[in-house]
Amino acid sequence: MKPIVRTQSWLPEVFNDMFDNNWLVNTHITAPAVNVIENEKEYLIEVAAPGMQKSDFHISTQDDQLVISLEKKEDDQKKVFHYLRREFNYSSYKQAFVLPDDVKIEQIGAKMEHGVLTITLPKKEEVVERQKNRDIEIA
Repeated sequence: MKPIVRTQSWLPEVFNDMFDNNWLVNTHITAPAVNVIENEKEYLIEVAAPGMQKSDFHISTQDDQLVISLEKKEDDQKKVFHYLRREFNYSSYKQAFVLPDDVKIEQIGAKMEHGVLTITLPKKEEVVERQKNRDIEIA
């Protein structure tokens, strides 16, 4: 499973004065870390998203892709803070993965636990090819 699209707002305003108090506030340089795991029964995609709610995510399938989107609205209470340094800020994030042929698309599920979004992609059972020619013993 390969990621194909990853977008985020990360480019800081490089021409800002380095001593300006706002030079790092709105850079949005951090994107969630992603693990992709495979076992016999399924693929798992883990997205590290501490402080996020499940309502901040949108997960969908489009053609042969799994698309994960994140948009975090800034809380009005946090606007009163003045960050001296801000190294993580997930304002928007989008990543798409090409789905393998053996995924049961209708059974894809997701859960959010302890700051990690886990998406489960169950695999189709392997089709066992029948033996075409066989000698049958008479008992």
